[in-house]
Amino acid sequence: MLMKGVTLRGLEVFEALAKTGSVAQTASLTGLSQPAVSQQLRNLESALGAELVNHGRRPMVLTPVGRNFLARTEAVLAELRLAQSELSVVDLNHLSTLSIGLIDDFDNDLTPRLVTTLAESLVNCRFKMITASSHDILEALDARDLHIAVTATTGALREGVTEYPLVQDPFMLVAPKGLLLKPEAEMDILQSLPFLRYDSSQLISQQIEAHLARQKLLFEERFEIGSHQALMALVARRIGWAITTPLGYMRAVRFHEDLEAFPLPFGAFSRRISLFSSSDWADRVPRDVAQTMRRLVQGHVIDPAVQQLPWLAGDLKVLED
Repeated sequence: MLMKGVTLRGLEVFEALAKTGSVAQTASLTGLSQPAVSQQLRNLESALGAELVNHGRRPMVLTPVGRNFLARTEAVLAELRLAQSELSVVDLNHLSTLSIGLIDDFDNDLTPRLVTTLAESLVNCRFKMITASSHDILEALDARDLHIAVTATTGALREGVTEYPLVQDPFMLVAPKGLLLKPEAEMDILQSLPFLRYDSSQLISQQIEAHLARQKLLFEERFEIGSHQALMALVARRIGWAITTPLGYMRAVRFHEDLEAFPLPFGAFSRRISLFSSSDWADRVPRDVAQTMRRLVQGHVIDPAVQQLPWLAGDLKVLED
């Protein structure tokens, strides 16, 4: 039993405040008012009998007690979020067939968890799941070869298709470790090293190139890589730098010790990942699968990513309907 005054909301507020150092940013992240954030923190500190943050510093910093308590808080909340996502099992007993396509951004962790979650409800259902590029998945959905597609969206309206937004995935710069201090002030370094591009046939490449064109930026065209893991390996080997997103970056964990990630220094922009299904499918399955995906993404991508790169807070986020 939690001691009186220690609440889950209080722990969530403390975790967010530890990342941001700001009551205003914490309020934005948690959906509370600023006075409510301050009250939650005071209640938690009163219950514990110790100050968790230095209230006289701006931005706020943790006390030694606060740093120790944060490690416990993060572990507890991570387990609760994982349990919540794994309890979100979709009722598929009434289906005879189900086919789903997902972009390979989720291959590393989310796709296996999603398929095992769905399998618990697949009794007499013929089930098919594929991973492919955004273009291929959307074409398969249009051809009615898939019931559900989870993919990056082009932003274009698709006739006869319902969209369930899942994730806002901001673009960011990834460079070899130690190469840059402030990318926005070191464009000469970026110009001196090759810009490692995604394969031009991929939607992510087209979105990046369109943004660079809007910013009137030109970089030498030498490398065009179809594999995300290969792209990150080249950056880690100091061959060049790249633009990717947190979903991609978190898949490349084996290269992280040789990489550094920064907010994009030339105009912030994001892509949207959504779930699509045929508009004539009146069943609750698409909406339920979308909610399951949101919980999985929150627990297994967003929370770890923001913990590693706190500046992503508020930009990398789940999108509700």
